[in-house]
Amino acid sequence: MEKIKRLITEGSTDEAIRLLDAHIQKNPDDDEAYYLRGKAYYKQGDIRLALNNYLEAIARNPDSPAQGAYNMAIRILDFYNKDMYNH
Repeated sequence: MEKIKRLITEGSTDEAIRLLDAHIQKNPDDDEAYYLRGKAYYKQGDIRLALNNYLEAIARNPDSPAQGAYNMAIRILDFYNKDMYNH
């Protein structure tokens, strides 16, 4: 997981997602993998897939850091959506 975290930090999100997909196939209950895949998708700008992965992580572990990431992403979306309606 350390390599995957480094890849996400460095911006190599495609490679990180590829490795996470393979990991999740073998370990479908690993909440950290879903959380990290969510982070990678978020960094790519694919908010929908990020939120879906955060929710998968939360379903497997309610104490996952994905809960905080999910809440933050929703707050950001709410902020931007409200601004779009105010113009």
